Amino acid sequence: MKVTEIMDKPMNNFHFTFMSFGYKFRDFFLPRKKILKEAEIKQGFHVLDYGCGPGSYSIVAAELVGKMGKVYALDIHPLAVQRVQDVAFKRGLTNIETIRSNCSTGLEKNSIDVVLLNDTFHGLSNPNAVLEDLHRVLKPNGILLFTDHHMKENQIVSGITDRGLFRLSRKGKRAYRFLKVE
Repeated sequence: MKVTEIMDKPMNNFHFTFMSFGYKFRDFFLPRKKILKEAEIKQGFHVLDYGCGPGSYSIVAAELVGKMGKVYALDIHPLAVQRVQDVAFKRGLTNIETIRSNCSTGLEKNSIDVVLLNDTFHGLSNPNAVLEDLHRVLKPNGILLFTDHHMKENQIVSGITDRGLFRLSRKGKRAYRFLKVE
């Protein structure tokens, strides 16, 4: 199955709004910047926030990459894309581009330094196709920063590494860091 054939369904608007509200509390007690430190994002990087939701990671990443960098915030839900656009506008962040997609990134090969895959993997209907696309867009030695509280450690590591596209680089305090395998 090609990535373009993946048709994951977005959650309903009420659930998305409720989830977004809950994330405000989560982000207050555990700022996303602490998790993103594990990706070692630098000025000028290009970052893909895959399954960006309301943009908690996207906004922080945009601040980390600076004006010379770029953040692509991808989500299937129209409210997610709109929320990221609204927050970016309010904060004057011009280095965020939103992508509303049914899972395909549509990005150039070898164009991304870091992919953020946070709390999304468990819900994908075809995770292997998504991993293939993420592998394609990552630069050589690109980083996949992964969290998913719905999965156990062995499921995470095997789910990401079994196809030979990524290898575990480091298990951090809050996230798993995988490197692209050439």
